[in-house]
This record gives sequence, C-alpha cells and structure tokens, in this order.
Amino acid sequence: MKKLLLLALLLPMIAACGTKVKRLDIDTQKDLSGKWNDTDSRMTAESMIQEALGGPWYAKALKATKGSEPVVIVGTVDNQSMEHINTNTFIEELQRALINSGRVEFVASKSERGDVRGERLEQDEYASEATRKAFGQEVGADYMLSGVLSSIIDQEGRKSVVFYQVNLKLINIQTNQIVWNGQKQIKKYVAKKAFKL
Repeated sequence: MKKLLLLALLLPMIAACGTKVKRLDIDTQKDLSGKWNDTDSRMTAESMIQEALGGPWYAKALKATKGSEPVVIVGTVDNQSMEHINTNTFIEELQRALINSGRVEFVASKSERGDVRGERLEQDEYASEATRKAFGQEVGADYMLSGVLSSIIDQEGRKSVVFYQVNLKLINIQTNQIVWNGQKQIKKYVAKKAFKL
C-alpha cells in the first residue's frame, strides 16, 4: 500500500519533468527568461538601419559620389552587457537589413575577405586563365558601422527590470568622422514565479 501511495505521489512529478517541444514560427515573439533574444536582435537591427539610412549623411554621401550608393561594412559590436550575447547574430541582422535596404553597397567582413582571398590564391594556381579572378580589384568601404550593446539590471527578489541599450556609429573611413550616431533602448519587466509542487 505504501508503494502505491508513493507511486501516486511521484507520478505527477515525473510527468512534469518531461520535455515538450513545439515548433514556432520564426516571427513568433516569445520571451522566456527576459534576456536578449532573437526578437530583440532582429527588431533592433531593422529599426536602427532604417534610422541610419534616413539620416542626413546619406544624401551627402550620394552627392559626394554623384549618385553612387555608399559602400558600407559592419565592424564589431562589443557586448558590454551583464549576460552572454552572441553579437555575431546581431551583426548578421545588421548586414541583412543594410543589404536588403537596396540603398547601400556592401563589402564582406574581415574574416569573409580572408576566405575570399584564399580562394583567389587557389584560383591563381588551379583555375583557367579565362575564369581566374585577379587580385587588386576589391571595392573599398566608404563607411564602417560599429557599436556597443550594454545592459543594466535592477532586481529585487523574483522581480527585475532589464534595460538594454544599443549604440551604433557610422564612421567615414577616409576621414574618421562619425556621420551617424544611433541608439535603441529596450526595457523588460521580468517576474519569476515561485516554484510550486
């Protein structure tokens, strides 16, 4: 009888420990922990790039190049927040938003350029002369986008407010002038429930 009673008590706990997986649509917004997530990354990148391309620097750049689209590269985005954030994902979101805007030309990142240069070296040795790509034909960037992601956490007991701030700067590579400085802020209220059996 004791074994049956113990089993009856343990069954709900064992059932509650099972893993459930449900596929979500990519655009679904779902916050579980209150930490920086894919939605924050995507929405921040899209809104900041839209703001950047609406700035006065863009009209000046078009005028200076007689209508040619400015060439942009994304540099580093430093994570100075209090949590681990994969900034590479955010950088990819920034690149995607810039490229898909159709308003700038875009060049590969430092690591991507290394791969392409390696390919060119191999082509010099192995590709036919008609299809070989020559060195010294790369397009140089006019502007570099870089920035910082930081956070502040205010916590009391099981409640906290998490504040994220992303600062991005667009720098003229020729002159080192900052031509655009943007900021996006996100604030989340997180209330964790007490564990109940």
